[in-house]
Amino acid sequence: MSDSSPLPPVRLPAEAELARDALAAPLLSRAVKLARWAGPGTRVGAGGELVEEQLPAAAAELGLTGSVDEAEGAAYASEAWRIAVDTGLVEVVDEEEGTVTVGEELGTLTSGGPSDVLTVWLGALDTVLADASVPDLDDLVGAMEEGGEIDFSQLDWDPEAESEFLEGVLGNLYLLTVSEGGAGEEAVPLPALAASMIVPDDMGEPTDDVLEQVSDAMMRLDDQFRLLDPIGLVEFQPVDEALMADADEPVAEPVDDSDVSRYGMVRLTPLGLYGIRSRMLDAGLDAPAVGDLADKGADALLDGTSTFPEAAAQVEIEQWLARREPLAAARELLGAARGADAWAPLRRLRCQQALSLVGVEAEPALREVLDDAELGGLARVWLAEHGFADVPAPSQDLVFWLTVDTIAAQLSIEGNSEELQALVEGLAAQHSGFFSAAWRVEHPATADVLEAMGRLHPDKKVAKEARKAAFKARSATGS
Repeated sequence: MSDSSPLPPVRLPAEAELARDALAAPLLSRAVKLARWAGPGTRVGAGGELVEEQLPAAAAELGLTGSVDEAEGAAYASEAWRIAVDTGLVEVVDEEEGTVTVGEELGTLTSGGPSDVLTVWLGALDTVLADASVPDLDDLVGAMEEGGEIDFSQLDWDPEAESEFLEGVLGNLYLLTVSEGGAGEEAVPLPALAASMIVPDDMGEPTDDVLEQVSDAMMRLDDQFRLLDPIGLVEFQPVDEALMADADEPVAEPVDDSDVSRYGMVRLTPLGLYGIRSRMLDAGLDAPAVGDLADKGADALLDGTSTFPEAAAQVEIEQWLARREPLAAARELLGAARGADAWAPLRRLRCQQALSLVGVEAEPALREVLDDAELGGLARVWLAEHGFADVPAPSQDLVFWLTVDTIAAQLSIEGNSEELQALVEGLAAQHSGFFSAAWRVEHPATADVLEAMGRLHPDKKVAKEARKAAFKARSATGS
């Protein structure tokens, strides 16, 4: 297991459901309509864009005539056509003549499987993200030099930095969505998302300069999320235009500055979670999804779920068990739980969690490991909890070993949490002479556990006993 924890696992719908969402995304849906509409008479420019004379007919094909003004309809049609070209729904066959034909990917959308549809959608997403990182068209025209080149210095715009900023925002939104106790399915206020990119973690009260940067970033994100909404990546409530009105201009109604939703709200859709995760995986990041481990071995299950939040680990384990016979699953889990490495206690804790979901058919597997130094304790606990008779009483050494193993696992998950502090206090109170015996436990984590107990226990006298015991344990092992 790597020392760098992966992102929390995301729970995604089935690919078929995601594919339906992709096909229903307004921008891809329009691109498909234009690909089917295109024919021998359709003319494009040198860059594959629809010539201006074709735009009214394309807008009419999309049903935009009358619902929006002519310029807006042309813009929507032009945007959808670009998606059709970039994703291979249409293909330019003669650049000089400016003619097009149906692309192979149009057939993929109608006859391919869900994964094929999602691949086309990801291509469309790439195009939209690239567009979202480009400055306003008026700014580009203003920075145009003679010869048609753009002077980026006039724009105060770094294409690579702008792209990285947007990717970072989407990464933060993803993390807020999948984290236990995070936003989940709730929308995130745009100011909070902008602040997550601008305000340093160790900054107390933001300075006026930082607040201005946050405001600028928020308005930039407002423009970008308006572009990302039609591809189905996000659901976005834009910034209330009344908030941006000139102070000297009369307003129709008073503006409630305390209503955070008026500053914009955004949430990733299930399709958006899929899209951002796909991009993370392509970038080499560890972005797990619940269900990834269902067809892997028990070693991968216990290792992979070690860093999962409790609820996600439970679902992953349930899916893994559903594919296996109880007795065989129990034997595989127990075999994978062995080990003396730093992560072994956490694997055994996850093994206990998994075995708690296995029925009484697993009894033989648990009895087989009763004499195992590492597994005998958890086997006794499982058999007793399931009401089996003839469960041999554990030795004192085994009880202390299991205690150290359990605390070591909890330390890996929680660190110095209040729950762990309560566990430490309870152990010290229930077992007189605990520390005089605990330092002798032959467990790789004994000294670390005793040191943690010294940090966590609020009673100075008990904490001192724990630290002394930790010193003895290190001296005994020479570590």
